[in-house]
Amino acid sequence: MIQVIQAQNVTLAYLKKKFALYKSEDEQFFTEWFDYIPEMSELEKQYLDRVKNNYFNILENAPLLEEAVKLVVLSPLLDLAGFYRPPFYIATEESIEISEQVIIDNELNAEQSKEIIKGKIDVLVLQEQLWLLIIESKRSSFSLAKAITQALTYMLANLQPEHPAYSLVMNGEDFQFIKLIKRDKPMYALSDKFTLYRRDNELYQVLNILKKLGQILN
Repeated sequence: MIQVIQAQNVTLAYLKKKFALYKSEDEQFFTEWFDYIPEMSELEKQYLDRVKNNYFNILENAPLLEEAVKLVVLSPLLDLAGFYRPPFYIATEESIEISEQVIIDNELNAEQSKEIIKGKIDVLVLQEQLWLLIIESKRSSFSLAKAITQALTYMLANLQPEHPAYSLVMNGEDFQFIKLIKRDKPMYALSDKFTLYRRDNELYQVLNILKKLGQILN
């Protein structure tokens, strides 16, 4: 018996149970988001100030849906971080599939079942066929909590368990990074959450972290 589960319907409790996923509380597990961050030019800061202003100017008239978030906020970040240039290339709407064998005990006999998680990734940055950076953009009114669970589901499908996988989840105004290492047991950690609602432009930090991850994965 095969049961198909859509990635957007997966819960964090399900991932913990089925894949032994657990969250690391060790600050040294995910130092990439704060340690030795690259410098930013004044021109880049001016550009990101304009991106922030553009976002709020458009938001005054109507909620930004997913495609608008990609256009107004995500695309400039990817451009400045260098992900539109070799050795990186962009693949969009990539399908993922994770299968899990499940044994159902009906007292008299045991029946083998197979659960398959399916979904699509909004934007996937690839290098040499490796999943390096998964970016989930959601409607601006959505909390990041559900996006984090969905991103972890996609990251668990990474076929290169010896390499860490990184994600940026965002809804246009809030941003958070994730690191996942599979190995024996999958383990993940989160960065601080960055938001456009603070006085300082926290897009600076978001871009610097993207640049850092680009250096690591290059």
